[in-house]
Amino acid sequence: MSNKNKLFVLLIVFVFLTSLYLTIGLNEANWNYALSRRIPKTIAIIVTAFSIAFSTVVFQTITNNRILTPSVLGLDSLYLLVQTTIVFILGSRTLDIIDARTNFIISILIMMMFSIIIYKFLFKKEGRNIYFLLLVGMVFSTLFQSMSSFMQMLIDPNEFSIVQNNMFASFNNINTNLLGFSSAIFLGSALYSIPHIYKMDVMSLGKEHAINLGIDYNSMVKKMLFVTIVMISVSTALIGPITFLGLLVVNLSREIIDTYEHKYLIIASMIISGISLIGGQLIVERLFNYSTPISVIINLIGGIYFIWLLLKEKKL
Repeated sequence: MSNKNKLFVLLIVFVFLTSLYLTIGLNEANWNYALSRRIPKTIAIIVTAFSIAFSTVVFQTITNNRILTPSVLGLDSLYLLVQTTIVFILGSRTLDIIDARTNFIISILIMMMFSIIIYKFLFKKEGRNIYFLLLVGMVFSTLFQSMSSFMQMLIDPNEFSIVQNNMFASFNNINTNLLGFSSAIFLGSALYSIPHIYKMDVMSLGKEHAINLGIDYNSMVKKMLFVTIVMISVSTALIGPITFLGLLVVNLSREIIDTYEHKYLIIASMIISGISLIGGQLIVERLFNYSTPISVIINLIGGIYFIWLLLKEKKL
């Protein structure tokens, strides 16, 4: 089966699951209310799924590593630190008083500023590569987690329950005012990346080969890293952290779409990511009756798959 046919099959599955999620359980009495709740939630799922998949494909290309995700930069941990700090310093009512859009923008700006400052600081000197940035990101991730845990131990248990809601990704309480803004950011980042997609095909060969073939490697790394930071910041600030989703869907797409061309890998990853989140949300709502966050299911499956990838790479 050709790659185009595989993409078409994946698209059919995605459309089927999306239609099922929107229409299951509808009747004449509840369709208006149910759709008013499900349509915004579906848009949020699609934006999140596409952002995580797109950013992970790009990130794995510029790092030339299939088992890394943008979460190693520490953005997930930084997001939790921001939310915990707000409650720790200003109190639990602050998150209710602060407009959701303001909180969203603050979270995105802090995550982007952190990533850009660290990148600029580390790359002032020659000889520093992307792997050094990843190492520093992992150190900061551990630091942010420790700081968050320390503050969570000190705050009131009732306030901790509010922070806990932000520790796991959830589509059950999506603020519709954020959907248009986050969708615009994702589309803008994706459109900016489109002219550079064919260059990423060359970058996947490695730094030396890419430079020999005429790619301005350092410039491309900076541009694509910025796109990754923007997309992962939007998805994290919109619904919370999902650590292993990108790792899971991108590696699945590489297994299904046997090609180096990013125009196929990115589309396949986004569709598989949408299938995963839509299917996961159906399981959460219909099977677990909202008792388990979708991030728990995704991280469980993704964590097992990550261990399998490590064992597979070791054998090779």
